[in-house]
Amino acid sequence: MNFSLEKTEHYTIIRVLADKLDSTIAPDLKSELLLLNKDGVANIILDLSNTRYCDSSGLSSVLVGQRLCKGDNGTLILTGLQPAIRKLISISQLDPVLQIVPTVSEAIDYLFMESIEKDLNNE
Repeated sequence: MNFSLEKTEHYTIIRVLADKLDSTIAPDLKSELLLLNKDGVANIILDLSNTRYCDSSGLSSVLVGQRLCKGDNGTLILTGLQPAIRKLISISQLDPVLQIVPTVSEAIDYLFMESIEKDLNNE
């Protein structure tokens, strides 16, 4: 398997285990994101700590996940970005579109803070 899942009540962590997020792995990631969305998962943390390279198909799968989460009033957070992937996102001018934090623990904190903020806004 090219990635692992860790599901909780409030979010799911997808850890990409492959060195490259390219056309051989991206379709599997897209499928997993679609299945999670169908199961009602709105918050996803995508940990790319083990991934050194990403091509356009990999970036496309990330954007599919972002769109699905946003459509369900949730959030997709990227963590553990290696320099080459960070550069690709920057060159593609997707920094403002994608939520990026350094670590998984910071991503979890971000989701909880976002949840509190949504609750306060609904009161």
